[in-house]
Amino acid sequence: MEYELKKEGKFEYLEVGEGETLMLLHGLFGALSNFSDLIEKFRHTHKVVVPILPLFDLDLLHTSVTGLAKHVTQFIEYKGYDNIHLLGNSLGGHVGLVYVLKTPEKVKSLILTGSSGLFENAMGDSYPKRGDYEYIKNKTAQTFYDPAVATKELVDEVFEITRNRIKVIKIIALAKSAIRNNLGEELNQIKQPTMLIWGKNDTVTPPFVAEEFHKLIPQSQLQFIDKCGHAPMMEVPHEFNTILEQFLQSLSK
Repeated sequence: MEYELKKEGKFEYLEVGEGETLMLLHGLFGALSNFSDLIEKFRHTHKVVVPILPLFDLDLLHTSVTGLAKHVTQFIEYKGYDNIHLLGNSLGGHVGLVYVLKTPEKVKSLILTGSSGLFENAMGDSYPKRGDYEYIKNKTAQTFYDPAVATKELVDEVFEITRNRIKVIKIIALAKSAIRNNLGEELNQIKQPTMLIWGKNDTVTPPFVAEEFHKLIPQSQLQFIDKCGHAPMMEVPHEFNTILEQFLQSLSK
């Protein structure tokens, strides 16, 4: 389903449905397309909000996890959201963690999937190579357990980003920022119920990362999904949505 983004000042976002706010924070590559099944399911029970993170619009000094978290803070203030179920994948999870640590009163629950913040193979052993389609295709496929999930459309989307020199510089800046911004010593401050939904075959943020998050976040639950990589909501949307739905329902009892 095609969704129309709203643009207000420096904010670009999707908002569909009614109910408690379920906010989705995307990672370095891809935004709405990563969450299409999730949006379609939860728009009937929640107000689903997807702010487009300004990955390539901030000046280089603020192209960082904290720069993105500041943008999310300003967006939430601008919209007046409260009682948010905050869900983040990959870099988006990291941004969500920084936000909840600074503004806990706004967040009702936290859902992390393949989140950075403790450890990640940001670019594997190398940075994105400009103009090398085969390399980008292989790297994109490695995000998933089933390489077929890396459709030509998805690979083209990533390839287009990596053809732009400035965008590549900013991707590297964000990846380095994520590695530097380790939250290990702060995670015990998170008091919100937290659901960790992780691919058992995630090679970017491997299973031991999920276990470490589970150990460090007091009110956390962890569910692994077998035969699944770094983006469970894309690769196994039905299983992901079932776990998420049960978690959200448990909070309304």
